[in-house]
Amino acid sequence: MIVHLIDGTYELFRHFYGLRRITPGKDRPLAAVVGVLNTVLQMIEEDATHLGVATDHVIESFRNQLWSGYKTGEGVEPALLAQFEPLEEALAAMGIAVWPMVELEADDALASAATLASNDPRVQKVCIWTPDKDLGQCVLGDRVVQVDRKSKLIRNADGVKAKFGVMPALIPDYLALVGDSADGYPGISGIGPKGAASLIERYGRIEDLPPQTLGERRALALLFKQLATLRTDAPLFADVDELRWRGPTDRFAVRAERLGDPRLLVRAQQAVATTPADSRVCSLATTPWLTTTPLQRQARDFPAYRQAHTA
Repeated sequence: MIVHLIDGTYELFRHFYGLRRITPGKDRPLAAVVGVLNTVLQMIEEDATHLGVATDHVIESFRNQLWSGYKTGEGVEPALLAQFEPLEEALAAMGIAVWPMVELEADDALASAATLASNDPRVQKVCIWTPDKDLGQCVLGDRVVQVDRKSKLIRNADGVKAKFGVMPALIPDYLALVGDSADGYPGISGIGPKGAASLIERYGRIEDLPPQTLGERRALALLFKQLATLRTDAPLFADVDELRWRGPTDRFAVRAERLGDPRLLVRAQQAVATTPADSRVCSLATTPWLTTTPLQRQARDFPAYRQAHTA
């Protein structure tokens, strides 16, 4: 089976601002929620069977106690913030495993879920659907990969190295040195992406850099590394089959009506009716289709590949 882990926070932002570009000045209260649900349903229609969605139920996390400048909900539009809880409720009603994070972040949930799923021998591949560079640290060979909808690329370990100049396990060290403006920490002054990659390539972890390289800034770099290191110990599920989609719950009809799009229910019911029972269990189990090639081309080629290898 292939497990799909989705960054619900990113998807909500993506749909919110995407719709605003299409219809400026005409924000519909829950339109971004509908967009995310349709994205998840499309994945199911394309044979995703095991899915989980992580959201930032509260933008702040334990990292705000470590660094005063760490990201908060300040500056996030109220119209967007108001859609997080409805999204979480709608996903659960649709039968999707959803993890609304409070003390930890959605990224920590994705990292934890990837660890849990990749440790299960029944799982052939784990796909983390987010462009967030933090999640690059979770990539493991070809087994755990990162799917970037924005660039239409799927990155395995070699893909992460090609993009950042370091292997996945050293992404926290890299981010500690160069900083992450989206998360609110600046990195180490005077060290850019190329310099950071060069240092890490030569010496490895920040802890292994010669003392004179960072001097008195070493403690700050280690703090930033702590901020960049994702938690992998959140007990999100006991068995990967908890992520298997079995169709919408009885609550979804009312939820779709409240969202103003009853077509969501029809689409979910059709997805259940048209998906073979064995496909809902592990139809992707023998399909090594994820590489670092463009996502659109793979989506085009995948049905033919599956048919040829499951006949």
